[in-house]
Amino acid sequence: MSQVFAPSCANNQAPILAVLQHALADRTHVLEIGSGTGQHSVYFAPRLPHLVWQTSDLPQHHASIQAWHAAEPAPNLRAPLVLEIGGATAWPQTDDGPFDAVFTSNTLHIMGWPQVQQLLALVGQQLPPGGVLAVYGPFNYGGRYTSDSNRAFDASLRARDAASSLRDQEAVVAQAQQQGLMLRDDHAMPANNRTLVFEKHA
Repeated sequence: MSQVFAPSCANNQAPILAVLQHALADRTHVLEIGSGTGQHSVYFAPRLPHLVWQTSDLPQHHASIQAWHAAEPAPNLRAPLVLEIGGATAWPQTDDGPFDAVFTSNTLHIMGWPQVQQLLALVGQQLPPGGVLAVYGPFNYGGRYTSDSNRAFDASLRARDAASSLRDQEAVVAQAQQQGLMLRDDHAMPANNRTLVFEKHA
């Protein structure tokens, strides 16, 4: 198994951790949707020892996630589960019990909008009252890019896959609200990214 290394993961881990330490302070079991290379999970899990950190992604990404876990194990880190938003896989069930938090990084812009809606619907259905959803990535505000680099990034996304693009923050927040997920915080992050923190209301 070989570890895939993404420089962007290494660059943004510390600022994301600072947000998660506050947002997930009273949570116990987090599902990471779209664990990607696995780098985030091995960084966050040992630094958030009060949490069980459950990874998930499409099967083709599991080898890298498992390789990172083998190289940097942590007692609260769990092997990846198969989860495909919009696919046939069901919401994960584990021996650690239900999830009271969800974290996802750099996923909304690589999904089609219907998948974004499905992700938010699933999270809204499955999180208990008080549950937390933290979403990291680039967003547009008021239908506008926040930087030239985000404009160029969006163009590259659309060229690769017409269904993918930077999402409007307001559209994501409105969709989340329909699922009982209320925006609690919107944190500015390095490199023109944001971390949106939602809380599930009863």
